[in-house]
Amino acid sequence: MEDETPLSGGRITPGVVRIGNTVHRPPTTSTAFVVELLQYLEQQGFTGAPRHLGFDTHGRQILSYLPGDVPARFQRWIDSQVAAAGALLRALHDATRGSHLAGGHPVVCHHDPGPNNAVFRNEIPVALIDYDTAASGDPLEDLGYMSWTWCSSSKSGAPPATAQAAQVRLLADAYGLDEAGRAQLVEAMLDRQARNAQWWRIHLTGPSPRVAEEAQIIERIRWSEREYTYTLEHREVFTAALR
Repeated sequence: MEDETPLSGGRITPGVVRIGNTVHRPPTTSTAFVVELLQYLEQQGFTGAPRHLGFDTHGRQILSYLPGDVPARFQRWIDSQVAAAGALLRALHDATRGSHLAGGHPVVCHHDPGPNNAVFRNEIPVALIDYDTAASGDPLEDLGYMSWTWCSSSKSGAPPATAQAAQVRLLADAYGLDEAGRAQLVEAMLDRQARNAQWWRIHLTGPSPRVAEEAQIIERIRWSEREYTYTLEHREVFTAALR
């Protein structure tokens, strides 16, 4: 039997391993939906997601391994990478638009389409992994998160807000976001930043085992709060770029 190699691309589900050309993931409460979603995406011809291959003798979900690089940390991305991410997200949303999986919502959202859940080939994002948080929703839920994690940063060494805002516009252009969506995108960024902080607060006070170490959770709360404050302070800059 081939050796198991731990994978760390995702941040939430522990125990994910690679065995040869497959990935084995411990089951979660969302596994049944993920199975149905991945099978549906395959039927629709969407190539930016792994394939569901069944379950192993330990009850773990077996997925196809997508070759490429998964960034370990957020960083500054160039325009071509941001544009490719926007086009990839649009393809995912279009594949599920109006489907039974979307229910009463426009699409199925990934809900965590950050760079750490993207597979890069030749330095371009070509697929999204870790669909454990996928659920029906509004495209702006994903676009708000992607605008934040791919284009914006409160770090002192980051490009100025005007340059970040220009990339948010580039992302919206690549996605094909309409005028109404553009008017709501900055609010969607703020919403995802606030929700991210709250999500980690809940897990800080929740029962063990936690999804991360306490110090790591506290840092993610503080990071989300800093990002929210930064976006709020530069709200008009981001809004103007999307007009």
